[in-house]
Amino acid sequence: MEEIIWGRRIRAFRKLKGYTQESFAKELDISVSVLGEIERGNRKPSDELIASVANTLGITIEELTSIK
Repeated sequence: MEEIIWGRRIRAFRKLKGYTQESFAKELDISVSVLGEIERGNRKPSDELIASVANTLGITIEELTSIK
C-alpha cells in the first residue's frame, strides 16, 4: 500500500512541475521503466531515490510524504 502512495505523490508532483516521465527519469538517472513501476505502485523507491526526487522537484521530503 505504501508503494501506491509514493507513486501517486511522485507522479502528481512530477506533472505539477512539468516533467514528462522521460525527462524526469533522465534527471534522476534511472530508467523510464523503473520510474513507471514506482508511479504505478509496483516498486517502492529507496530512501536515496526519494531524496533525489524531492531535490529535483525543489520540494522537501516532508512535502512529498504529506498526505492531505
